Amino acid sequence: MDISAGIQASLAGRYASALFDLASESGTVTAVETDLEKLSAALSESSDLQAVTTNPELSRAAQGSAIAAVADHLGVSGLTKNFLGVLASNRRLSALGNMIRAFQMIAAAQRGEVTAEVTTAHALTDGQLSALNDKLTARQGRTVKINPRVDPDLLGGLVVTIGSQRIDGSIRTRLNSLAQAMKA
Repeated sequence: MDISAGIQASLAGRYASALFDLASESGTVTAVETDLEKLSAALSESSDLQAVTTNPELSRAAQGSAIAAVADHLGVSGLTKNFLGVLASNRRLSALGNMIRAFQMIAAAQRGEVTAEVTTAHALTDGQLSALNDKLTARQGRTVKINPRVDPDLLGGLVVTIGSQRIDGSIRTRLNSLAQAMKA
């Protein structure tokens, strides 16, 4: 499997790579990815869960039992629950969000997918998302998964980020460019 050296070089990437390898061996990559999506949603919705994962004053045992209870509540697979236990015992729960993103990148790369972060001033309709997805897929030559975001400060247009590539067609950027040109 060819994984970006940048992902493997990070702490989160090493843990995510190890989890991906274990999930591949057991044929549960999709289940683990679903588990991690549930965990990611729980982390973003619960400030208490964020505090449990990042509080250095909590003991390893306290973090372990708390994250095990969360895993049971979310109904995650045994592999994911064991992974969370290892993170708690190694005091690495604070990097869980980065590990989830790294795992998703590894899984997407394995499937031949690439993720495009699309930021717009207003939410795109399903038809617009579909058309954009078709154009990005044609441009990239592989399947593109769109992660839409809304930023009203853009005023209009969109910003597409795929890996290190950025396509900025926002009105805010055009106005800033015009202002710079007028100053010169």
